[in-house]
Amino acid sequence: MKLDVAKALSKKKKQILERWMQNQLADAALREDLMSNEELRIQSAELIDGVLEVLKSDNPDSIESGDFDQVYEILGGISISRARQGFSPRETANFIFSLKEALLGTLGEEIPTDPAQLYQASMGVSKLIDTLGIVSFETYIKGREEVILRQTSEISEISTPVIRLWDGILGLPIIGTLDSARTQMVMENLLQEIVVTGSGIAILDISGVPAVDSLVAQHLIKTVSATRLMGAECIISGIRPEIAQTMVHLGIDLTGIVTKATLASALKYAFTILQLEVKKR
Repeated sequence: MKLDVAKALSKKKKQILERWMQNQLADAALREDLMSNEELRIQSAELIDGVLEVLKSDNPDSIESGDFDQVYEILGGISISRARQGFSPRETANFIFSLKEALLGTLGEEIPTDPAQLYQASMGVSKLIDTLGIVSFETYIKGREEVILRQTSEISEISTPVIRLWDGILGLPIIGTLDSARTQMVMENLLQEIVVTGSGIAILDISGVPAVDSLVAQHLIKTVSATRLMGAECIISGIRPEIAQTMVHLGIDLTGIVTKATLASALKYAFTILQLEVKKR
């Protein structure tokens, strides 16, 4: 019976594709801004081929079967590409599930006089498409996680730039919350730039840090200690009044660390250390 269903659908492959494409193009939620109609047709034809191959197999109900490998690979490529292109989970799932309507409609035309056989064939096709929909959703989530991790990494790099303020003076403005992972990145970027430029002074500006608690303070102290081990002096600037009060209440000891209220004050102090003087001409 399953082989008959596969043969019946294979004979109507072109009609299934056209019916499915018409349904997708008529959908008001179609994202033509993210994918052209030609790309959509290519993806649709590829998925239909994969589904028909599974239906031809001896055991299309076993998702662990090796017969599913090809269609899983097709689904993985489609789901990940859609995740990267900006499709939502609903839009990606609807793409898969909308194929069910085209397949069931074709089955209804091929088996019009035997309700029992039509029911059995329809249930098999529905179960297969539902399984593929779940697989596509799981793959989509993995694709989105990759995108989020990449964007998070890029944002972290952008938000922790090491700037050469003057010969021998580096500046590192910190924006946002300072956690353990970000502290590690800050230290690595700063220490690497100290080696490359041979700078002797580094200014950590925390004007963009919304709040300082004991954990953030410990991260700052670690960064200062690492900088000193490299033979450079570290200055912390951007200590706002509310941050100073918080540090006092928390009993945070910054003894031995030079702190300044503004980046300008820190730069002026750095000039003093380097015995530099800037004058208006």
